[in-house]
Amino acid sequence: MGWSLVVPLKPLVRAKSRLSRATGEEFRPRLALAFALDTVTAALACEDVRDVAVVTDDQLAAERLAAVGARIVPDTPGRGLNAALAHGARAVRARRPGAPVAALNADLPALRPAELELVLHSASLFPRAFLADAADIGTTLLTATSGRELEPAFGGASRARHLASGAREITGPQAPSVRRDVDTGEDLLAALALGVGPHTALQAPRLGPVAAVQEGSKRLPPPQVRASGA
Repeated sequence: MGWSLVVPLKPLVRAKSRLSRATGEEFRPRLALAFALDTVTAALACEDVRDVAVVTDDQLAAERLAAVGARIVPDTPGRGLNAALAHGARAVRARRPGAPVAALNADLPALRPAELELVLHSASLFPRAFLADAADIGTTLLTATSGRELEPAFGGASRARHLASGAREITGPQAPSVRRDVDTGEDLLAALALGVGPHTALQAPRLGPVAAVQEGSKRLPPPQVRASGA
């Protein structure tokens, strides 16, 4: 039937707050939107993905993400990340009762459709499964096959919580782009090195004097643009 993905997105004025040190406070919301646009565009290009529902109350983000093909679900619970994900999963299954559902972070600007396909294929073998982030602390993807509840436990050390909940950890496929979420300047450097989507690549050179996203002695390299659909 194809996966339905649920992508949560905070209001842009509050999104990616830990990036402020690297990007500057004014630029941070624009970069958060670029991340989400690249994430959703890449997800929709994945052959195993049927649709993407973005749970957000941000009007600008809703308009831009709808334009690239996402379905917008208002965050009516308004009780944080996990409540938004559970609400999005219910909205998906109200339309497609037997849909396998996956929660995907909105901050994966280097996401590659082929790598996401590998991860979703592995996830389909288990009732619930998840993929840890690059730091092996958090989670970037949580899945539930038909008939199973998503039971999201995102935030902070969510890898341990998802393991404790009985979800199977996906460790097989080499999928660095699906694990590379961006919370800090260091994360942004790593994503740019992998190759980001066009929306993030367009914004990266505008980082100005901090364009140097300093993290220790490292500086922001010219962005490598991920080829469309790659």
